[in-house]
Amino acid sequence: MTRTNDDHDFATSTTPHDTTGMTGGDTDNTAATPDTPPIEELKIETTSHDDLLNGGPRDKNGKPRKPFANWLYAVVFIVVDMAAVLIMQTGVTENSTRVKLSSPLLGAWSIVGKMFTNLNFVFVLNLILVGLFYLALLMLTNRIWVASPIVLALASVIAVADHFKVESRYEAILPSDMNFLQSNTGDIVSFIPTGSTGLIAGVVIGIVVFIALFVFLSHIDGRHGSMIRGGGSAREASLGAITRILLIVLPVMFLGLYTAQAGTVGSWARNFSSWLGDTPSMWDSVYDAQRNGVVTSFLRQMNPDVMEEPKNYSEATMKKLAAKYAAEAKTINASRSNNLTDSTVVYILSESFSDPSRVPGIKLNEDTMPNIRSIKQGTTSGLMLSSGYGGGTANLEYMGLTGLSMANFSSSLTSPYQQLVPSESWTPTINQLWGSSANSIAFHPYEPSMYSRATNYKKFGFSHFYALEGSDIIKYQSKIGKSPYVSDESTYKSAYEAISATDSNQFVQIITMQNHMPYKKWYSNNQYKVKSTDPDSRLGKTETESIETYAKGVSLTDKATKEFLDKLDKLDKPVTVVFYGDHLPGIYKTASEDTDNSVVLHETDYFIWSNKASGTQGTKVSNSEYSSPNFFIAQTAEHMNAKVSPYIAFLTLMHEKISAMEPPVANKIQGWDRIPEGQDIYLDSNGNPMAESDFDSDTKQLMEDYKLIQYDITAGKGYLKSLGFMTLG
Repeated sequence: MTRTNDDHDFATSTTPHDTTGMTGGDTDNTAATPDTPPIEELKIETTSHDDLLNGGPRDKNGKPRKPFANWLYAVVFIVVDMAAVLIMQTGVTENSTRVKLSSPLLGAWSIVGKMFTNLNFVFVLNLILVGLFYLALLMLTNRIWVASPIVLALASVIAVADHFKVESRYEAILPSDMNFLQSNTGDIVSFIPTGSTGLIAGVVIGIVVFIALFVFLSHIDGRHGSMIRGGGSAREASLGAITRILLIVLPVMFLGLYTAQAGTVGSWARNFSSWLGDTPSMWDSVYDAQRNGVVTSFLRQMNPDVMEEPKNYSEATMKKLAAKYAAEAKTINASRSNNLTDSTVVYILSESFSDPSRVPGIKLNEDTMPNIRSIKQGTTSGLMLSSGYGGGTANLEYMGLTGLSMANFSSSLTSPYQQLVPSESWTPTINQLWGSSANSIAFHPYEPSMYSRATNYKKFGFSHFYALEGSDIIKYQSKIGKSPYVSDESTYKSAYEAISATDSNQFVQIITMQNHMPYKKWYSNNQYKVKSTDPDSRLGKTETESIETYAKGVSLTDKATKEFLDKLDKLDKPVTVVFYGDHLPGIYKTASEDTDNSVVLHETDYFIWSNKASGTQGTKVSNSEYSSPNFFIAQTAEHMNAKVSPYIAFLTLMHEKISAMEPPVANKIQGWDRIPEGQDIYLDSNGNPMAESDFDSDTKQLMEDYKLIQYDITAGKGYLKSLGFMTLG
């Protein structure tokens, strides 16, 4: 008799001839014929559950295929886990400004080699973290041949995304990018660098090969990759189900608890990581990922600390601080005759605008910005230290609107617009000085959801946000050539109509898009040509094309900006414009390979200009050669000879001591050896680096006060809100 069951062994049984009629019928008691072998010689082949599961695959002879052994599954798990970690590492090893590598593969392998050369086991840490995710996915699907290609495909996608971001912005993927991805999925293609088609095609082919390989393995595996198989009894089935649930819940719980604590100094997760060799280097996300692994560096930023609480933070301390700077404001205001809000102030964040001629190693045949260069010479102007290269627009925008500095935040807080602002109960911004929200308007000819602007601008107090979608559609949307972005000329035209349509004084925020990456020969009759000034170095085809396209875009911005200012100059009402480039485009591959160029690749152009009706046209304030956007409102008030609030008084004094400040860039460069690695970048009025250890007592006190102010506003109890700290004199 043969018995089968989906969850039971396939078995056979034999019994001797029954002469008592137990089968319920007559029995044949005759002797066996000569053609019939004796019963004791009769052999019946048996097949176990491992040979046939649910009618599993059979070989060419129709026999069940043998299942793979458990030890082989374990080997597959380890190999896939290691492969996933190494694949992700390849995405952050190319174009490094700190680590010189002969190839991405060797760069990925370096994290393994550290185990033997330095007894550093961050590779094991990343294996554990990826392995826990892999294990949970295995139990969820209950098929190793399904979970494995998913893990490898995800690792490949992450590696490609990291590669693109490192190439264009020298920045690894951050948790804040996930918010951007959720709301701007359709626009991701526009951020892929030029010349990436081959890489994308290669990765797609690789993923298809992964899938085909594991489909084949599933076909020849008698278990189909089944990890937990139900038994023949209800007890065994229940035990299998409980095991799967535990092996899903426990890894997910560990990953969740680890993620919540990984960025907190002194936590168990942080200590566990340190024990395995993790050395956080969050001032440089690429270096951090290279040094400690992609997964480790990413997860520690998932639950960021906003700021470390200053030791003397209290209500009493903040009252003393508010009184101190109220007195400073009174002193400053005694010599000033104008009111800041008696004018319209326009902030223009010009996407990726900078002077290409300042980039080391390249030379253009023609000046790209003669008009803005002339404007800068006749008004308050200089170079702005940017926290970004190739990206990070929203952070510069945040600093300009709030007067707060990214340098004061925890290094794990990388995008205030997405990680901080949505949860804040009090968010004071410069535009709020103009009173009614009707006096605050913004223009951005792109998706309003990018960087959560639509939501954040409402919190900031803007009454209208004119964009390509939403309730307020920007009026003019013309593009130039084959460019996918609205031109600066159209953006300025939309803003000018709103400014000139009312006699009321306003705060106007403009964020342009014309010069956003990528740069793919958008413009016909482009007269700009670029060449390398280094006889031993030649620019690649893609880099050359990008620089020449970008140069043409800068020249179009230069022309459009002058025309916009000329129109504002004819208005009867006073207008002051703060114009700045947020960051350089991430196209200078050759220049970025030299760490000595790190700072110059973070310096853009800015100016503060007033029209004739303002009475302050042609003003050039002191200490303007270098700045950062957190100081713009203080400089604007000085340029306009306008009275200040205690907060702006503080920023005025801070700027006198430190001209520019930003989070760390690659500062182990020529002339910077005395600046500790990972220290925030501080520049004096001549653009020279300043070490914190060299600060005088006044500067140290101002820095302590700055951190108290910023903590109170962003992570503290908001004591300053009721102390008149933001009120203009």
